[in-house]
Amino acid sequence: MQGSMFENVGGNMERYMDLLTARQKIVASNIANADTPGYKAKDIDFQSEFQSALDTHSPQIIEVPGLKVRNDGNNVSIDRESRLLSENAIRFSLASQIVKNEFKDIATAIQGGTSA
Repeated sequence: MQGSMFENVGGNMERYMDLLTARQKIVASNIANADTPGYKAKDIDFQSEFQSALDTHSPQIIEVPGLKVRNDGNNVSIDRESRLLSENAIRFSLASQIVKNEFKDIATAIQGGTSA
């Protein structure tokens, strides 16, 4: 039972971190294209992608609706993308810490101790 619980947590956390990595690449691409005429900011629907992550491995990239479009047709907001980068980094750090703690608990259990 304990093993299957860890596999579920570990597998879900791995999928979560994969989505964070994909989002980081998309946001970086948006920033890189901030001055490209006609470029439309892209993102992933994080919640629905995480829910469907059990079935698929790559997130569906979508155009971000509702952003202000400049005269050159570009709608990338550096402020928005910077906020997303920071948010993503915090989420990734938290997920990494959770995985680290899970491995620590397993190591403790293997050594015959109890996890705190």
